[in-house]
Amino acid sequence: MAEFPPVPLTVEGSTILHQMFRFNWKAWRDTPQPERQRIAVEAARMFQKMEHDAHRPEPVQSALYSLVGHKGDLMMIHFRDSVIALNQVELQLAQSEFQTFLEAGSSYLSIVELGLYESSMKTYAALHADGLEQHTPTWNTAISDVLKRQSDAMATRLHPSVPPANYLCFYPMDRKRGEQVNWYTVPMVERQRMMHDHGMIGRRYGDRVRQVISGSIGLDDWEWGVDLFADDPVVFKQLIYEMRFDEASALYAMFGSFYVGVRLPIDSLGDWLMGKLAETE
Repeated sequence: MAEFPPVPLTVEGSTILHQMFRFNWKAWRDTPQPERQRIAVEAARMFQKMEHDAHRPEPVQSALYSLVGHKGDLMMIHFRDSVIALNQVELQLAQSEFQTFLEAGSSYLSIVELGLYESSMKTYAALHADGLEQHTPTWNTAISDVLKRQSDAMATRLHPSVPPANYLCFYPMDRKRGEQVNWYTVPMVERQRMMHDHGMIGRRYGDRVRQVISGSIGLDDWEWGVDLFADDPVVFKQLIYEMRFDEASALYAMFGSFYVGVRLPIDSLGDWLMGKLAETE
């Protein structure tokens, strides 16, 4: 396998922005009630426009979550077709009065990514058998054709709607590049094997959790972002705990901060601002 490129092919889809905020509750309480009501109504209208494309009800493009723990109060997740569109969301929020009460805690930029380890190896082998030299125009055209077919076949996974699940767990992660182990020096055939085994664990939880994996190399501080959507938060613990015993995670995974939020329907934003959260269980 040494003559094959070490980099697996990937196909990309929607761009994703996570925004984590602390809410200035004191400033909110100090605001006169009529002003609070007006701001809440305007904010709900703004988020409703963000949630859906103006011309179609699906997919759900943005969602709000009430964060659990000290890391923040609100998390917003946005799926869009470009980085420019995400930046426009940021600018729209910045122009609102609601932004006055938000204090940025963190954010994360990434792109929905599907790794094609198995397809990559088959493609490289076929092109090599055909006598094509790596990175020549003919080689590059053949690779582009493969990626186009894969992208078309996986369109719904590459451009997902925000799932309606009650809970979201988001975390960033890296592959280790340390003195003892280095993911990026492992032969591709071994990485493919480990990622296959890793993926099989996730598939066993497919009836209870929806996973969206996004790539962030060159875009943010970590290499991937992971979103898990479920109606029972216990499944987050179960899935991630089992994956910790998987070779790809046990030897090569590093994890950032975990954020867990409760889905906040936009029409319930006013209740949330009064300290009320609808029961989800």
